[in-house]
Amino acid sequence: MVTVGLLATLHAAPGKEDEVASFLAGALPLAQAERGTVACFCFRVDESTFGIFDAFGDADALQAHLDGDIAGALMGHAGQLLAKPPEIRQVQVLAAKLPG
Repeated sequence: MVTVGLLATLHAAPGKEDEVASFLAGALPLAQAERGTVACFCFRVDESTFGIFDAFGDADALQAHLDGDIAGALMGHAGQLLAKPPEIRQVQVLAAKLPG
């Protein structure tokens, strides 16, 4: 059951839009390897605005994700790829439909 999520909004630095898109697409195998990550969506809102929504079964899985490779890579590249720090919010999942 999904109970918590992370919603992140990313604003690409000028000229870095394609690199942000590639970075997000390349993170999928890392998310798939995380046992506690139930769902991961990386998306584009407009030319320079991107988003990530991750869903977790509990707060421990969310924390493991925050301590994991994806978050580390994002924060490590944020200064080069993003116009400003990512806006990351924890959300409570009220309802979800997932495969399986």
